[in-house]
Amino acid sequence: MDAVMWKIWWSLACLCVVQGQNTKIVRLRQGLVKGHKDGGVYAFHGIPYATAPTGQYRFQAPFPPPMWIDTLDAVDKEIVCPQSDPYNIIPKTVQMQEDCLIANVFTPDTDEKNLPVLVSVHGGAYIMGYGNFAKNRNLVKSHKIVVITFNYRLGAHGFLCLGTEDVPGNAGMKDQVALLRWVKDNIERFGGNPEDITISGYSAGSSSVDLLMLSKTTDGLFQRVIPESGANTAAFSIQSDPIKNAKEYAKLINFTNVEDFKALEEFFKTVPYDKLSSADVINRFDSTFLMSPCVENGRDEEPFLTESPVDILISGNYKKLPMLYGFANMEGLFRVPVFDQWKDAMNDNFEVFLPPDLQFKDDNERTTVANELKAFYFGKDPVGKENILDYVNFFSDVIFVYPTLRSAKLQVEAGNKNIYLYEYSFVTEDVPFVPHTDVRGANHCAQSNAVMDGNIASDVDETELPKSLQDMKRTIREIWANFIKTGKPVPEGSDLPAWPPVEKDWAPHMVLDQPLVLKGSLHKERAEFWENIYQKYYRNPISPSPPRIHTEL
Repeated sequence: MDAVMWKIWWSLACLCVVQGQNTKIVRLRQGLVKGHKDGGVYAFHGIPYATAPTGQYRFQAPFPPPMWIDTLDAVDKEIVCPQSDPYNIIPKTVQMQEDCLIANVFTPDTDEKNLPVLVSVHGGAYIMGYGNFAKNRNLVKSHKIVVITFNYRLGAHGFLCLGTEDVPGNAGMKDQVALLRWVKDNIERFGGNPEDITISGYSAGSSSVDLLMLSKTTDGLFQRVIPESGANTAAFSIQSDPIKNAKEYAKLINFTNVEDFKALEEFFKTVPYDKLSSADVINRFDSTFLMSPCVENGRDEEPFLTESPVDILISGNYKKLPMLYGFANMEGLFRVPVFDQWKDAMNDNFEVFLPPDLQFKDDNERTTVANELKAFYFGKDPVGKENILDYVNFFSDVIFVYPTLRSAKLQVEAGNKNIYLYEYSFVTEDVPFVPHTDVRGANHCAQSNAVMDGNIASDVDETELPKSLQDMKRTIREIWANFIKTGKPVPEGSDLPAWPPVEKDWAPHMVLDQPLVLKGSLHKERAEFWENIYQKYYRNPISPSPPRIHTEL
């Protein structure tokens, strides 16, 4: 067989699909993979899309994926990346392992080709979670969309950023880029269209896709973006000072010689994974989690990000793609479990609740701004049960609402005319009241919960859910599917209310409730208050600067 015929045969073989009654075999360049019918869709679990480096290379960009000879039986082996589990959400049956970079592909039961593709990035504050934490089988089945979920390195394993050759930073984001390249190269074999890819994510996954949109490493890898409750301008999305954070994190896992940079790096490169992941950073007053993406110093051969997101947005030098952008109306409810402790801390010293991407010329200025913030949300009253809704609003705004509105504003000013802004407000009568009130609200990532199967982290039968929630799920899935297929949440001819893109002053926006209602400016007073503070005191993140003596070794 000559070279030309060999290439033709190979290209055809790579697209070969062998289907049985309840199984489907797909030929990848890595080898054959066998998926299984699950809930009316074909599920291919645990496909290695890259290889996690080990040993002294554990913090570097991922290596190419493995190849295999025998057919890979793509069943769910519950592989997750090393992490802590402060909320006890990870099943006891999981396999927590260093080489954890696997993808899960879900396809509808159809012979159709060139289907739209959705890549879903899991959340978890960049320190926890895994690809199959939540599933989208109903979206796959009802709207004929191919969905991919996946793992990426977490915590210090994924986001330690020292700016050295061995620890350049952003390993977890480089995993995500590797996954997107794998999807681009392979999704056609699963019936998906490699030129019709949408990326979505919830919480830290939302922050991730917002950052992926800004990175030059992802050019051409996707066409639409759905960030759900998390933005690229949030303090938790980018480390303000990576080396300072590395020292603080090392102390949390009982390493004290943090001023010796060489010893610090060696510690991180050799510490066991269970200890590396053991720091408790989920309930920090400053609304960050220490380990997250960073602005790299260019030391890596292919850095993920070398400028601050704000500077990139202002410059307009990024991919201006259609976006479905928003949050739930009470994102800050996830801080209610610590209310009794934190209200006292806020009354004692509100300054510790300022995010680290604000800087001040002296302590007096810092105190002044802290007092302004406290007065805006709580007036002259102490933080207490009488104003717990203001407590919820404060954490909604500082972590999710203002960063999203800030990013949307900068994008509109840079010329993106295809951003569809929303606030998800739907709740059912079985949602608990906010403590000390008779008010219910949509919690963090409630809109993601509406899109996904059952409830997040639960395979509950949807027919057992309240009918109003079943109806809302159908509506939200229709909106998401419309956007995935057309770049518009409400295309022409839809029975849903018209939804134009956002323009100036965060208007218009859609209230996702029953019924859907198009309204004007979204939280304009709260957004303008934060705008004034960030225009005066914003601190651009710095890239890591290792000691000169070390970088010359």
